[in-house]
Amino acid sequence: MTEQQVLDALRNVVDPDFGRDIVSLGFIKDLEINDGDVRFTVELTTPACPVRERFKAQCEQYVANLPGVRSVAVKMSAMARRSQPAQPEINTLETVDTIIAVSSCKGGVGKSTIAALLARAMQQEGLAVGLLDADLFGPSLPTLFNAHDVDIYTTGDTLLPVELYGMKVMSFGFLLGDSPAVMRGPMVSGYIHQVLTRTLWGDLDYLLIDMPPGTGDIQLTITQRAKLSGAIIVTTPQALSLADVAKGIIMFEKVDVPVLGLVENMSYFVCDNCHKKHHIFGANVQLLRGRFGLDILAEIPILPGISNTDSIVSAEVLEPIRELAQSVHREIGKRRIESGPKPSVTSAPGHLHIRWPDGAESDLPNLRVRASCSCARCVDEYTGEQLLVVSSIPPDIEVKEIQPLGNYAVNITWSDGHSSGIYSWDHLKRLAQ
Repeated sequence: MTEQQVLDALRNVVDPDFGRDIVSLGFIKDLEINDGDVRFTVELTTPACPVRERFKAQCEQYVANLPGVRSVAVKMSAMARRSQPAQPEINTLETVDTIIAVSSCKGGVGKSTIAALLARAMQQEGLAVGLLDADLFGPSLPTLFNAHDVDIYTTGDTLLPVELYGMKVMSFGFLLGDSPAVMRGPMVSGYIHQVLTRTLWGDLDYLLIDMPPGTGDIQLTITQRAKLSGAIIVTTPQALSLADVAKGIIMFEKVDVPVLGLVENMSYFVCDNCHKKHHIFGANVQLLRGRFGLDILAEIPILPGISNTDSIVSAEVLEPIRELAQSVHREIGKRRIESGPKPSVTSAPGHLHIRWPDGAESDLPNLRVRASCSCARCVDEYTGEQLLVVSSIPPDIEVKEIQPLGNYAVNITWSDGHSSGIYSWDHLKRLAQ
């Protein structure tokens, strides 16, 4: 029996998310063959892989069917966590595998509720999960978990998180109680740094950070102090919420944090009588995809009592939240696999030059690209009517800056001062055609 025979058998095991076999993905490690005894490790992208046990069973079956195999020993593991940036002081994040920011630039869209329910769903999958409420001025987790009278203890120079629902939870609400946080930028950054890096998180599969609204000091401090694996942006279909999504996307990409996708909260409700979905704020899923070039990770309906984290046991709540958890696992896994070639865009006098992964090239006139902007300043959020007067665009408009946004889009700053437009690769491809 040869190593190649074993690898050929394992090529029958296909990852449903990537559409490729686990051999070509590089998942097979430490393959040993000794007189018919076969041993190897399957190294997955994340310990939370939802098909982990299925992979193991398939590997054992395909290899055991080879002539001459006496036994098969399959060890399941996950890719090593990324090394954390060197810190001259205590950094309790070193034992955390994956850190995800749950963000929204606008308050009141249910971001904290989504973060809490997502953390509980991950914990119910058997993962070690932590949840940090990083909103210093309006902490929500004490109310969501009904944990107002909580004592915080220290050991040495570290804070001990609160154990709730099998998770490790920390919130400024536990530290401040009902007292308001009256402080300025440098002090805010100092508090965030201490709570983030001096909470004794221990070994965690996931740490979810419930970010405060906006794009200010707290957000920048977190992105500088923690090696974020990605960010989820929560929004609602309302026009005011959608207008702020672009700000969050651009902020994360500017600090090299990939945006995993969008969560559309309060997406719809189902009538008790007719059992029909009603999109109160409009059915804007396709609008979101087209505008930002990002996937919708989940559509969360309006449900009575969803803000109570005990509602995760409800089948109505559990289904979309479990879907969101699986989408997060999948997106994290994709980013741990080397991605293929991406389009590249450069500016030239009067036009954008795009080289596509297949080798094709396109030249798009600056005026056409600028006129196609679909941001809130150029297109009416409610009606979709174009607000931009094309004739007002300088005919000699030029590109001042191009900011790549992950694998899905670019943000362009124009010579007329406009800088809020996000142009997805799909959008630019349509213009080129």
